[in-house]
Amino acid sequence: MPKTMFADEKTRIIKQAATIALVGNTILALLMIATGLMSSSAALIGAGIDSSTDVLISIITLVVVKILSKPADAEHPWGHRRAETIATVILSFVIFFVGAQLIVSSFSDLIDGSHSAVPSSLTMIVPIISMVGKILLAISQYRLGKKAQSPMIMANAKNMSSDVLISLGVLIGFGISHLTGSAHADSIVAILIGAWVIKTALGIFIDANLELMDGNKNMRSYHVIVEAVDAVDGASTPHRARIRCVGGFWDISFDIFVDPNCTVSQAHKIASKVEKEIKARLENVYDVMIHVEPMGDDTKEVFGLSEDDLKKSV
Repeated sequence: MPKTMFADEKTRIIKQAATIALVGNTILALLMIATGLMSSSAALIGAGIDSSTDVLISIITLVVVKILSKPADAEHPWGHRRAETIATVILSFVIFFVGAQLIVSSFSDLIDGSHSAVPSSLTMIVPIISMVGKILLAISQYRLGKKAQSPMIMANAKNMSSDVLISLGVLIGFGISHLTGSAHADSIVAILIGAWVIKTALGIFIDANLELMDGNKNMRSYHVIVEAVDAVDGASTPHRARIRCVGGFWDISFDIFVDPNCTVSQAHKIASKVEKEIKARLENVYDVMIHVEPMGDDTKEVFGLSEDDLKKSV
């Protein structure tokens, strides 16, 4: 049977991931900015500023953790788990801004001819340290994000992966500058990195926006409904199915047909068995709402997926 993660456990893991990212990025940001200022390397200063943005993201995540831990109330009957999705959207905008800023400043350097001086060999060690640090951070964020099933932490893992490319780009730019004696390569590589960062931001935004719009591209979850109904005697024809994800937890609603002659108690038991079958097949189910209808009811469906749509998902 799939294990369902409790909200407190998920909150603890998210807080752990955010704390690791905060400490790691603070160290890397200070290292790169300090080295960049001492060596007059604009590329290193820019990479350091990018890591400073990651520090801000970690602080935002820690704030979101406090919101997630709040219980449901009259204004938020489903709880406060959407805060994680909203934070993921904010994260995508921050990442997009960093990428766009990198492209604009690099183009400006190429046009104006104001390039950084060729860095020393000692300075080139810092991007290598940054790459190793970012790789370790990306791995930790990915593992913790997957464990917590947190889109916010998974998005931050993608951001850390992009940061590895930024450090690699800085290193490549340094290498070419040493070979050619010119710092133009630094700006060209930075433009390409900026484009990659923007691509990452758009991907994160699209995924988070799908959840905000109550969308669901995980067709396996609809397959589970068909399996669950088929496994229970007396239940048939699942329809008006709607599944949405709320902060990594599934909120499921659908209708089933039962014998019109069965009692309310019998119909309730059938629905309860279907709910148990769903929870036995799908992890992290927040709620299952099953509406029971008498067999042969021809009420037209307005919302959700029909029986034919569900069969196509199988």
